[in-house]
Amino acid sequence: MIDFVGLITDFLLHLFIPLIKPEFNIESIMEIEPENKNALSRRQFIKKASVISAFMIVPRFVLGGRGYTPPSDLITLGFIGTGKQAGGLKGSFLDTNEVKIIGAADVYGTKLQQFANQVNQYYAAKVSQSQYAGCATYADFRDLLARKDIDAVVIAVPDHWHSVIAILAARAAKDIYCEKPLSLTIDEGRAMVTESRQHKRVFQTGSMQRSSAEFRQAVELVRNGYIGEIKTIKVNVGSPPIPYNLPAEQLPADLNWNFWLGPNSPQVYNHNLAPGLADDFWAHWRDYKEFGGGGMTDWGAHMFDIAQWGLDMDSSGPVMITPPDQDHPFLTYQYANGITMTHEPAGNQGLTFVGTEGTVHVERGTLVTNPASLKDKLIGPNDKHVYHSENHYEDFLQAIRNRTKPIADVEIGHRTATVCNLGNITYELKRPLKWDPHKEVFNDAEANKLRGREMKKEWIV
Repeated sequence: MIDFVGLITDFLLHLFIPLIKPEFNIESIMEIEPENKNALSRRQFIKKASVISAFMIVPRFVLGGRGYTPPSDLITLGFIGTGKQAGGLKGSFLDTNEVKIIGAADVYGTKLQQFANQVNQYYAAKVSQSQYAGCATYADFRDLLARKDIDAVVIAVPDHWHSVIAILAARAAKDIYCEKPLSLTIDEGRAMVTESRQHKRVFQTGSMQRSSAEFRQAVELVRNGYIGEIKTIKVNVGSPPIPYNLPAEQLPADLNWNFWLGPNSPQVYNHNLAPGLADDFWAHWRDYKEFGGGGMTDWGAHMFDIAQWGLDMDSSGPVMITPPDQDHPFLTYQYANGITMTHEPAGNQGLTFVGTEGTVHVERGTLVTNPASLKDKLIGPNDKHVYHSENHYEDFLQAIRNRTKPIADVEIGHRTATVCNLGNITYELKRPLKWDPHKEVFNDAEANKLRGREMKKEWIV
């Protein structure tokens, strides 16, 4: 009969002992005398193996094949916000097989419980109860942040909450994935950058188009001059927000409306702001300036982001914003290098780079170039290349492990949200505004007041 235990033992000994650092005293760990080490029985080895394992990293291919992540390597996540967007993010992170979701927080009870049930069902089909204690639920996100066993949080709440939660998460030593647009106001975005840097947090903005091939190809074509000198960029996204004007409705029993409003002044409840489980639509809080930035920040946080990326302006921005007038049919941004960018009617959400020798139009799943041959142009090894990410969520997790900046770092998210907010402020004031992207101030006192907003005292962090 083949001695399988012996074969496995010999295999492990030959595989792992050479990996141990030279100064590592294997004999002391095995509790045997050096001259008697050959007398160690296979049964003794098996008993002692658990001690050795504490000092070694076992290759993943030995443990479970390609894509396997040992339980000790899983990154623990807590979700803050469990609505429609969180459902998609949950699936994206679980698909990586690199995380364990162990907590969730929301002010809407039924949404929170549904989310937790779905997570529990996912793990029940994969691991034993002893390996997974379940997804704990919290009505107050601060209780989730207090858990020491959570490595990172995923923030998927309305925009008016982003800055407060992200800043408190950074102070709680959590790495952060926060949905776009990064912040409701310019000042809040800068505070998010400052706090995450101060506390040395990895921070990924949910601008996942940067991890898509068509957008990367578009940007590299532009960066390498394949359409000549860039003259203008046309960005097709929705309109600015309007003041909140929905009528009051009966409040659901399991929704903590005051907590949903959080930093904001009191407003009446309407289900369009916080849809229930039976409401199959995206929440409309984005349309109202108290909670979001309209289409300018919703889709703008995606498309203006690609424009900034293409122009290599991730740490800067435009210097002049002009509203539509007799000389400007569209709201127009101007950069210091003379390039202009216009906000044009949405149509298909996308953008077009216009150069002296061609154009590049890109939207999700679509890349159209002129000349047409550029669409499949191979960007060579000697060309300029941008950060390459195939998966936005795996990129975040890898950055956590390496303690590096991810593809859509917090500064990038802030700069993109700023471009969106600059447009909204210019629409509101209806006059041209000069902007200093380094000092992050206008040449206009009234405009400077709109860089921030009034917040309830308890939430000024």
